[in-house]
Amino acid sequence: MFLILDGARFIENPGHHNKNANVLMVALGALGVVFGDIGTSPLYALRECFGGEYGLAPTPENIIGILSLIVWTMILLICVKYMAFVMRADNKGEGGILSLMALAVRSQHSKDITRRRWIMTVLGLFGAALLYGDGIITPAISVLSAMEGLSYVAPQFEPYIIPLTIFVINALFLMQRYGTGRIGVIFGPILLVWFTTLGALGIHGIAENTHIFEAVLPHHALEFFFRNGWHGFIVLGSVVLVVTGGEALYADMGHFGKRPIRLAWFFIALPALILNYFGQGALLLNNAEAISNPFYLLAPKWMILPLVILATMATVIASQALITGIFSLTRQAIQLGFCPRISIIHTSSTEIGQIYVPTVNWALFLGVIWLVLTFRSSTHLAAAYGIAVTGTMVITTILAFEVARQKWHWSLLKASAIFGGFLIIDLAFFGANARKVTHGGWVPLVIGAVIYLLMTTWQKGRQVLFRRLKERSMPIEDFCQKLLREPPLRAPGTAIYMTGDPWGVPVPLLHNLKHNKVLHQRVAILTIQTREVPFVSKKERISIQEVIPNMYRILAYYGFMETPKMKHILEACRERDINFNVNETTFVLGRETIIADKGPQRTDEPGMQHWRERLFAVMSKNAQRPTAFFRIPPNQVIEVGIQVEI
Repeated sequence: MFLILDGARFIENPGHHNKNANVLMVALGALGVVFGDIGTSPLYALRECFGGEYGLAPTPENIIGILSLIVWTMILLICVKYMAFVMRADNKGEGGILSLMALAVRSQHSKDITRRRWIMTVLGLFGAALLYGDGIITPAISVLSAMEGLSYVAPQFEPYIIPLTIFVINALFLMQRYGTGRIGVIFGPILLVWFTTLGALGIHGIAENTHIFEAVLPHHALEFFFRNGWHGFIVLGSVVLVVTGGEALYADMGHFGKRPIRLAWFFIALPALILNYFGQGALLLNNAEAISNPFYLLAPKWMILPLVILATMATVIASQALITGIFSLTRQAIQLGFCPRISIIHTSSTEIGQIYVPTVNWALFLGVIWLVLTFRSSTHLAAAYGIAVTGTMVITTILAFEVARQKWHWSLLKASAIFGGFLIIDLAFFGANARKVTHGGWVPLVIGAVIYLLMTTWQKGRQVLFRRLKERSMPIEDFCQKLLREPPLRAPGTAIYMTGDPWGVPVPLLHNLKHNKVLHQRVAILTIQTREVPFVSKKERISIQEVIPNMYRILAYYGFMETPKMKHILEACRERDINFNVNETTFVLGRETIIADKGPQRTDEPGMQHWRERLFAVMSKNAQRPTAFFRIPPNQVIEVGIQVEI
């Protein structure tokens, strides 16, 4: 799962006299955003380990063996892999799979740099694509598992589980347009109450049978494998559900910092989760029939309805954080050139993290509703859940290995020993889930494959389009020399031509000079480039070159976590004593009409398969207009239509 904070960016100030209090408040905020997904796993994880597909009876040996697997899975994957190693791979403080991909790609210094960059990019993109599948499954399984507790309040509620689940999901996605800044402040306290309740229920269950503490010893996990053989291996497909959301610890690093996340995990989330799993296990030791839903049966009868309400709130928070993460992932993909421009609405005037992406929001909504109506229970959805989680974990380990070798300069032996060990564990979990492909595991794989196809088609299509436009262009130096030899007529005012080519002359500029025989008094050629870092400082935002008098070459740099705005670029120019009066400036953009080439492939500059060319043409046609995306005043824009055959 991939998470980006929907709210403020917290920055620790070591010199502040209230440093410890600040860290505790940030840790509380992290609790409400980072640990929502992993914190709601007790609703279904242990129950699914004894699903009928595994053929495991809830005997004392199996119960203690599975709990031992659960404990050591959380220790090895969360405490050691993510907390101790992966969180070291920060991209200027930011985490997440696209940040890690950018870091791994930027760290390449070997002779086979092109091939390695390509491999790292493919892995990162497919990992990001799997996260979209995770973004659809998490709200469905989380809210469903919470609502299923109603059947233990009264059997009459069972027919209403699906309608109530759809109602909650509908409300969740409807509220996205308003932003979550106001209600986000209560996420942390609610999750604190949730984890406290988890721990209290666990202690209540453990008090009935303290022998469950034997599960802390790792040899019980090994004995479980030896005793159950193949069945012991495939049960890993459900054991991994206890670490869903592990990617959040790394992805939210830039918003909370490492120390608050670690404090929230080791002092609140981890103890509460282990206590609750042990409490469920103790309940099963005393009553094996409680396996139908050990989480709710762990609570006293009078407490089940309040627990359902609290669980619903916790699952909504977990879903909200993931939806926000998908919004941020989409913005990163747009900035890195893997997604067409689409509408991004900032729901806060002060916090960059609060965004709303309507297209993605309603696509997720339709996907979640379809899953609920198709699978109809959290048990059926659990099969689909593991593939996305374990696939992302495998890719994260490989990318982190590359960063350790190239950026941290670890020896091959050291990097292989550490990340190779993690990779074996990750592959074991992935292999155990692979058998569930026909039982629902195909859902995230299909979603991931479609998203990956769209992202790579857009990236490749833009590369082909860039080459085709460059063929029609000319170097800016040659163009300026021609202007000096044959000065054209000059119209008053300023024209800013936007182009993706940082060194060539935009085709609309050449067309204007060819057909109208006139140029504006001042001309600027503007290129916006995204660097493989999260943020670019203001002092590095703009690079300006006056090629000849009144002819400027402007490069504007942004990080993949930022959204470019024209007013910011013009403000940066003014700070360099290049003042463009907005009221006297005309913005000229090319509006490309993509035509799929039906002829044979060119051998010198190959394009794409015809069907992908048609797909790219459709994506390009439906991309948001640059005027809206870059916040350019629409009444000062001229668009020059260009037909391009790719």
